[in-house]
Amino acid sequence: MIKKNYDELESYRPEGVSGVTCRRFHGKSETGASKFWMGVSEIEPGGGADLECDDHSMEKVYYVLEGKITVTDKNGNQYVVHANESISFPPNEESGLKNEGESVARMLVITDYPDAEDAVER
Repeated sequence: MIKKNYDELESYRPEGVSGVTCRRFHGKSETGASKFWMGVSEIEPGGGADLECDDHSMEKVYYVLEGKITVTDKNGNQYVVHANESISFPPNEESGLKNEGESVARMLVITDYPDAEDAVER
């Protein structure tokens, strides 16, 4: 069992994003989690990620903790996700996101590793 505190997490900025700071709670290098990782992203007003910068091979869930984010799919459809709402993406679904609000948006990010085995029993 490994307990993590937000204040002890190191921040990083993925390539291809602007105005976004990420912190990873659980993953291979943080806690040994081998099938998924979980972190928090803080998106400044006007910050976000374009369609091209994300690794789309992974299944993802975004759960907005504070503020709101606008998610755009590859067809240009937009989805506004508010605090206490989530949006999920199957593998290979391209999406971009942007904070179009006036305050920092915080979201929980949960994603699998591309090489993780399917944990669902069939």
